[in-house]
Amino acid sequence: MIEKSRSINDVAKMAGVSAATVSNVLTGRKPVSAKLAKKVAAAVKALDYRADPRASMLRSGEARIIAVVVPDLDNPFFTSVVSAVEQCLGAGAYEVIVASSHGEQEVEKSRLKAILAWRPAGLIVIPCSDGFPGRELVESSGTPCVIADRVTDNLSADTVSLDNVEAGAIGARHLIDLGHKDILIAASSLSLANIRQRCGGAGAVARSRGLPEPAIVELGFSIDEASARLSQWFADNPRPTAILALTNFTTLSVLAALAERGLRMPQDLSLIGFDDYTWMRARATPLTAIFQPTREMGRALWETLSARIKGDRSPAKHVLLPCELRIRASTGPVPDARSAPDAAAAPRRKAVRRG
Repeated sequence: MIEKSRSINDVAKMAGVSAATVSNVLTGRKPVSAKLAKKVAAAVKALDYRADPRASMLRSGEARIIAVVVPDLDNPFFTSVVSAVEQCLGAGAYEVIVASSHGEQEVEKSRLKAILAWRPAGLIVIPCSDGFPGRELVESSGTPCVIADRVTDNLSADTVSLDNVEAGAIGARHLIDLGHKDILIAASSLSLANIRQRCGGAGAVARSRGLPEPAIVELGFSIDEASARLSQWFADNPRPTAILALTNFTTLSVLAALAERGLRMPQDLSLIGFDDYTWMRARATPLTAIFQPTREMGRALWETLSARIKGDRSPAKHVLLPCELRIRASTGPVPDARSAPDAAAAPRRKAVRRG
């Protein structure tokens, strides 16, 4: 026999109070005497009562939910941002729901439509594309929203992102200071504004030093496929003396390609990774890496969104967070010599190999 679920009226009856008093005790919206609160708590425990969030939403017209939509839950950067936001909310204030677009625009729109039907208190989106076709859905809903990480110049919403131009520049500056002139940029996709900005920052530093802009290879978003593309690039081009990877996925792809070819860091080639994670420091050759401040990003996202939820109607805010270069053993001066197979590769370098 299926036991009937308990209602707020059952709790009120057992405690000898009104349903409104039970609601005030559970939500903290209005003060209740310690004596009544104790009665309500005892009744909740005795009946094993659990509030129905859907019923609460219908009564209040708003769910105590913060929704986050990201391109991919396999990417540790995106999950780190979600975790950082969760840590800012405080116990019991809001629940967080997370959805992934799997890097597809139509899936992103579908996820946003479903989430917005719940009337969340606020929304954080890391778009899967510059176009962000779900923008109209969000704007028409009136839901407070902040766009994170992948930010274009034409967004009217609040945004929080890394200073991507400086992220590219700081990596190129370090490599050029070490004497590297033949630098390869390992990018995911130039269709994304933040990746173009990082490439632009690196290119500007090279030009300012009187050097040609670094070559760029687009590797996509699959580590296995990216490693294969990079290996093919190595087969078609002279080996660079240094590589600047622009995401954590491209960092892993570069490492796989270097291991396949038996290349050592920094003796054969220098490497700068992106998104400084523990595994990058735990390697036999710890990686020099560009650090993204995910905790600060989560805090800025929540502070901006919280203000909008509370009624802030000021013009859109655009928060730009600084990056940090953490220098370790994977970068060093230009090697004196290169192995014959790579040195004998095709004489002309392809500036960009699009995936």
